[in-house]
Amino acid sequence: MLMKRWTTITGCMMLGWILTGCVNPFAPELTQSIESADLIVTQQLSPDEVLQNFKVSYIFRDSLLYSNLLDTAFVFYYYDPGAVTSGTYVSWNRETDLRITGRLFRHFQVIDLVWHSTIYEDIGENEGKIGKQYDLTVVSENQDYHATGKALFTFKKCWDSTWRITQWKDDSEL
Repeated sequence: MLMKRWTTITGCMMLGWILTGCVNPFAPELTQSIESADLIVTQQLSPDEVLQNFKVSYIFRDSLLYSNLLDTAFVFYYYDPGAVTSGTYVSWNRETDLRITGRLFRHFQVIDLVWHSTIYEDIGENEGKIGKQYDLTVVSENQDYHATGKALFTFKKCWDSTWRITQWKDDSEL
């Protein structure tokens, strides 16, 4: 009698497992939303794919992926309204940008980057420029920051057919 119950219970469990397949009840639910599909790392075979990886590197705070976006001759420019008397553009090179971005990635727990409309685009065979509007939100334990702005990216196609950013001119509104 006990053996028959054991066989019945085991058989029901096996049948349930077979019917449900290999389902992990603790796994997050899959989604078909554009936002999830938008977080795929690309091969950077176009400037648009570089910007896709840029977004992924920020959202996942991935400094290795971010470093692969920048050409060795990369320069970042931003406008500092407090510099000099009426403000000026300030720039830094790739190494400085990687160091600052690494600090940004380590300090904030959540980073969200949303690309909006393309305001300028001129893509050639080996060089290109894209101007984008964006929203950037960063969240730490103590504070949230939000920036809206425009960025003009200059790209070049490298020897390995990978596109990289050579210049980023940022006009943010903090």
